[in-house]
Amino acid sequence: RGGYESASKHFNPADMEVDVAGRSFLVTGANSGIGKATAKEIARRGGTVHLVCRNKERAEVAQEEIVTETGNQNIFLHIVDISNPKEVWKFAEKFRNEHKLNVLINNAGCMVNNRELTEDGLEKNFATNTLGTYILTTALLPLLGKEADARVITVSSGGMLVQKLNISDLQSENGTFDGTMVYAQNKRQQVVLTEHWAKAHRNIHFSVMHPGWADTPAVRSSMPDFYERMKNSLRTEAQGADTVVWLAVSAEATKLPSGLFFQDRQPVATHLPLASTHSPLEDEEKLMAVLEEFSQNFRLSLPG
Repeated sequence: RGGYESASKHFNPADMEVDVAGRSFLVTGANSGIGKATAKEIARRGGTVHLVCRNKERAEVAQEEIVTETGNQNIFLHIVDISNPKEVWKFAEKFRNEHKLNVLINNAGCMVNNRELTEDGLEKNFATNTLGTYILTTALLPLLGKEADARVITVSSGGMLVQKLNISDLQSENGTFDGTMVYAQNKRQQVVLTEHWAKAHRNIHFSVMHPGWADTPAVRSSMPDFYERMKNSLRTEAQGADTVVWLAVSAEATKLPSGLFFQDRQPVATHLPLASTHSPLEDEEKLMAVLEEFSQNFRLSLPG
């Protein structure tokens, strides 16, 4: 929290004094934590917000809370499990036909501490954090491409700084399984995706960010020891969401180049000094190719 408090002294409040009525935002993992705080702040500024959540009951509670607190009725709910590639494809294709989209916020994520497989036989962290993010984004790019000032923001984590891209074991099948490190590897993958998308799609502004360590249900459940040690110095959910909202609504954000990694409204390095976390371009291209292949296989396996 201290880092946020010192950084925020340099924030320009005018950046956030915007009316985004008429613009459409999609936020994944929006029923709690940073996703809900983000959706609420966009709703306050008049945006149409599509909440994409896995749990229907919790999502309905969040939707009602956002409508009540902001007075914005344009809050729509979609129940989708981002770890299920076929479900993501089905949702994205339906959404493309029925809605417009200006800003996609990839916030849904998980940190599963034991190796679990989804019904498709995918390791759960990879399925949610990397493949789900990849499929949803690439499926919605044609829709985003139709709009002026389209943006894609992905919520990553500073944890990715300890990981070098490893494409030899995307499903974490080898060696001892460490959920925290698998999560950090997925978050590194999201940074690589963002950099590649930014190069390939010049008409859309891409960014990826570290929210700082915030007091969210996800941190409490997946990192209980860390939470107990740090709970008095964690950021609030709104502080964690601040840079996401800034990247989503402010005119200042898009004056910076596409493809950057942000913390506290500032672009920051994606590698620590002297760290051997840089990967060769061919590994990054291989990641993109493997994800595209996975993605298309799941799309083709849809009925009809």
